Amino acid sequence: QAFFCLLLCVPWGSSCPPSCQCTERAGAKAVVCSSRHLEEIPKDIPKDAVFLKLDANSITRIPSDAFKHLSHLEELDLSRNAIEKIDQAAFKGVAAGLRTLDLSGNRIRSIPKEALLALNAKLRLANNPWHCECALQEVLWEARLDPDSVQDITCHTAPRQEYVGKSLLQVLDAGVNFCSVHQRTTDVAMFIAMFGWFAMVIVYVVCYVRHNREDTCKHLEYLKPLPSAQGHAE
Repeated sequence: QAFFCLLLCVPWGSSCPPSCQCTERAGAKAVVCSSRHLEEIPKDIPKDAVFLKLDANSITRIPSDAFKHLSHLEELDLSRNAIEKIDQAAFKGVAAGLRTLDLSGNRIRSIPKEALLALNAKLRLANNPWHCECALQEVLWEARLDPDSVQDITCHTAPRQEYVGKSLLQVLDAGVNFCSVHQRTTDVAMFIAMFGWFAMVIVYVVCYVRHNREDTCKHLEYLKPLPSAQGHAE
């Protein structure tokens, strides 16, 4: 934040979105669009931006390729918005160079794990109404989370009521594994599907055998009078 304040002291001569303020210091270019009532990410952000602040707006979604052209981007602040949906390829193009990503204080309940696990950035995900599930657990285990905010990732909803309101880290430390629950649910579903298929096969075989048996009986009934008829002819 202090660095952003220093950047604001030096104007940026190149093009800048009308709803933002662009500055430069020591070759680092910043685009500050804080508290501008934005409902979506501006499409005309200069491609050589290093720092981008979009905090305290009304952005509801991060679409695919939203920052694809910002190959120099290192810090991205999307905190205190109304973000509910993040597409799987939302951060495509900036994953390698991004150092920090702030998504705290939004309305995010779930997020595709592919959108975050490809990032090397330090993530801030606190103060969102998270639904504690396997995907969020995998993000917590594999992504680079800001240690100062990880305790504030709490379960707004969860498979069991006893987890609601608790820190996700606290729940996982207690031995809960949302991914194993998901796996058991998948296994049960597969078992039910296989049982249904097997039952259909059994029913088909029984019907087939019964139908053939009826045909056989009819055929035998037809053949019974033939010998006597042949003997009478002789």
